Amino acid sequence: MKKLFSDIYEAVKIGENIALVSVIADSGSTPRGAGAKMVVHKDGASLGTIGGGAVEHKSSQLAVEAIKQKKSFIQGFKLAQNDVADLGMICGGNVEVYFQYIEGGNDNNIALLESILTAFDTDKNSWLVTEILNENLWNMWIQNENLQHSKINDISTYLKKNSILIEREEVKYCIDPLVSTEKVYIFGGGHISQKLVPVLKSIDFNCVVIDDRPEFANEKLFPLAEKTVVVSFADLSKSVKINPWDYVVILTRGHKNDYDTLVQILHTDACYIGLVGSRTKLGITRERLFTDGFTQDDFNRIYAPIGLAIKAVTPQEIAISIAAEMIKVRAELK
Repeated sequence: MKKLFSDIYEAVKIGENIALVSVIADSGSTPRGAGAKMVVHKDGASLGTIGGGAVEHKSSQLAVEAIKQKKSFIQGFKLAQNDVADLGMICGGNVEVYFQYIEGGNDNNIALLESILTAFDTDKNSWLVTEILNENLWNMWIQNENLQHSKINDISTYLKKNSILIEREEVKYCIDPLVSTEKVYIFGGGHISQKLVPVLKSIDFNCVVIDDRPEFANEKLFPLAEKTVVVSFADLSKSVKINPWDYVVILTRGHKNDYDTLVQILHTDACYIGLVGSRTKLGITRERLFTDGFTQDDFNRIYAPIGLAIKAVTPQEIAISIAAEMIKVRAELK
């Protein structure tokens, strides 16, 4: 997304008119591709995708026309079977695509795009709200959890992990995730972690791998991790900050390290705490926690044994079971 808006900014800054093409709604089924975007230049060159296939090809042509006419508009598409697959839809249906004309050289547009690019470098969850007053008149702003807006006073209820379209008094509001700062902190860089990071990355989880051994927390071993950190499991507070929207997976090489890590993580507001181990280990951990002053409510926060119960045995299978459980938790948090 940052690359796409960087492309728009560079074009608009030098005075080039451009079109932002977005899937905003559907009927007949639920698309995973809602919120998909691409930018189209006046010569038809594009960046990003709304799913490929015939819909994207036709949309590229319509975007060039939008630039020529200097107009924004909404176009509906009735999907053929291959278009359904391209857009990631479960079954047949129609989609609405918004062709958003952005005037080059416009100071307001340049300032808006600068603020969007700045948002990508901040440690705040944020969303991009596009207000479509009529097809040819739009406003756009950046939203976060704490900032209210006079036009949508209860907007916080619509700030989800997925794109959403709401309509009020014939005005459409497209709300798209812009920046997600959620991370998965994986403690322990062993065999399971090495299989888990690629799986989580493929489903849009950003991973940070932490170990007290440099050879198990390095970029070569985890090329798809956002970051690797070498730190003692006994003192994590100086190097790791866990936010309420973050996930924690505890996979260290021994019970002591697991427990030391768990105790510290229970003092955070992490939305998911997964602990590897058998039910016997879990029982022992429970008794230790109670002895150390933790409550049943604290214990109930732990997903253990970690992962969905699919009889996983190998590191690859265990990684799949953990990822599946995290998908479920993420969906329930939306």
